Amino acid sequence: MGLSWQQGPLSPGAVGHFLTPGPLPERLLFAEPLRRRVRVRFHDTWVADSEDVVLLHEPGRYPVAYFPGRDVAEQALVPSGKVTHHKDLGDTAWYAVQAGGHTAERSAWEFTALPGHAAELRGRVAFAWRAMDAFFEEDERILGHAADPYHRIDIRATSRTLEVRLGEMAIARSEHPLVLFESGFAPRWYVPRTDIDETRLRPVEGRTFCPYKGLCDYYDIGDARRAAWSYPDAYREVDRIGGMVSFEPDAVEVHLDGVRLRPEPGQGVVPHGVDRGLDAEEAGGAVGNPMEPRRAAG
Repeated sequence: MGLSWQQGPLSPGAVGHFLTPGPLPERLLFAEPLRRRVRVRFHDTWVADSEDVVLLHEPGRYPVAYFPGRDVAEQALVPSGKVTHHKDLGDTAWYAVQAGGHTAERSAWEFTALPGHAAELRGRVAFAWRAMDAFFEEDERILGHAADPYHRIDIRATSRTLEVRLGEMAIARSEHPLVLFESGFAPRWYVPRTDIDETRLRPVEGRTFCPYKGLCDYYDIGDARRAAWSYPDAYREVDRIGGMVSFEPDAVEVHLDGVRLRPEPGQGVVPHGVDRGLDAEEAGGAVGNPMEPRRAAG
């Protein structure tokens, strides 16, 4: 979720509300120092390297890292002559990024007519995530979007009974599932495979990627498409759910202590696209040489 996207407090679909006597502005932007070293790589060249990054949280968007101009490589930015207008932050000048004989058009930008209250973004440049080869914090690649300090996942064991059915068909029954709480989402319940009739799970082609959990496999159950999913090699931060299976309550019947779970509104995932140069090995959690070229996954 984070601060400003999904159902975060600054997002258009916020699940909660601020307890204030009067209405807040329709749009609230939040900028803060990231306090992490961040680097941007384009065609085996570091085009930005800074410990003075400002993170901008804008309603309905993933957070974006802004680098001071002094920390951007010389001659990496080529003015495009294109200027657009941001509804909150004014005129936006666009740049092509060049390195190693390669150019990515309109892949960086800078606000050039900032209002006084947004002065901390003055002289700072942001890079289009999917146009660059990779973003790093220290020597570890950050996937999907800039790391959001307000996104949190907690996993808890429970003795509550979870049952999954499709019509008269029993799919799973567990007295020791795990529940995953992820910022801005309804709880997700994960079941050990020993508590599942795996003959009912039919693997399907196509995987998705979560920057926080890893690569996700899907299963059809009967006529229910993609009714279940699993992270077979979940990232170490969430490895407790690795290999376990979760079920979609709008595709099959999921009962918790006899009460049927229902889909909650606003739970659709905002797609972030596929990182440029990201292969399946790295998406699966391997951390390689930050200067080693990567091929796009097929």
